[in-house]
Amino acid sequence: MPGTMKPCPLIFKPIFKPRIWGGRKIQTRLDKPLPPNVNIGESWELADLENDQSVVASGPMEGRTLRELLAEWGDDSLGGIPLFEERFPLLIKYLDAREHLSVQVHPDAALAAQLGGSVRVKNEAWYIVEADADGCIYRGLVDGVTPDQFKKALSDGRVEKLLNRIPVRAGDAYYLPSGTVHALGGGVLVAEVQTPSDTTYRVYDWDRVDQATGQPRELHIDEAMRCINFGDQNIEGEERSHVASVWTTITRLVTCESFIIERVRMVEGLDQDIPYEQLVVWMVLEGRAVVSWDDGKSRLDVSRGDTVLIPAGANQCRLQTETDCVWIEVTIPKA
Repeated sequence: MPGTMKPCPLIFKPIFKPRIWGGRKIQTRLDKPLPPNVNIGESWELADLENDQSVVASGPMEGRTLRELLAEWGDDSLGGIPLFEERFPLLIKYLDAREHLSVQVHPDAALAAQLGGSVRVKNEAWYIVEADADGCIYRGLVDGVTPDQFKKALSDGRVEKLLNRIPVRAGDAYYLPSGTVHALGGGVLVAEVQTPSDTTYRVYDWDRVDQATGQPRELHIDEAMRCINFGDQNIEGEERSHVASVWTTITRLVTCESFIIERVRMVEGLDQDIPYEQLVVWMVLEGRAVVSWDDGKSRLDVSRGDTVLIPAGANQCRLQTETDCVWIEVTIPKA
């Protein structure tokens, strides 16, 4: 095991997830080389779950897992942000929906605690990276839908009429708190930020048949019905605000108890300190830049498709943009 080293900016190897609904946009739009002849639905950029551990891609920490570094660096990783059930408090992904995802829902904290085991609350948000002309998401129910109406629509194959369909375009952002029934529409590529949970209950799958098995995919209707919010469908946390200068524009997209998401635009030729005292994650969508630290002795080249973790205790970090850049910046609110 390598000796202890100070916290530093890191890029991890993506964990690719083949999905029945996946495509190839994670490669064509984000420059991530995918395995051939496989539809990849998800690229997990930062993960600290039982069966999925992000591994550092290069540099002096190459081969180390996110879990190992959290244990070694302690609060120098997080800067006062608590772990989430003893794990890294975010799960960061890209999703490429060549077809509609299943209509699904995730448990809230109370139900997750009741069910126990690896069941965890799952609050998430989507930033639309790219969308076809008819791209959409489904989020929440139309006004007044009751559990009985919803169950009948499931049995009749007419559940889509009860879902709130939202046309989307690149640059949109949507918060999906646990309990919100939802589905990502076909032709949409998103950056997903969520709490570290892989608990998903499928309630409807568009009558799709898995070609590998010749059978429909498993549904979890009883569990989903316990999770779905049939009350007020209004979702807070999407109020936008902007801070602009000659060099930079920062747009607040989502604010919730689990994370804060902002879109950052920086022009070519910027050279400035990175002033954070807590962890920050950058999902780079456009451009090239260099992150340096330790008085410029160490550097990390970043470009489109990279997800960069900057620990709270990283020393004297500095950013230099080589082109105009756009990234999604994720932080966690302190209690």
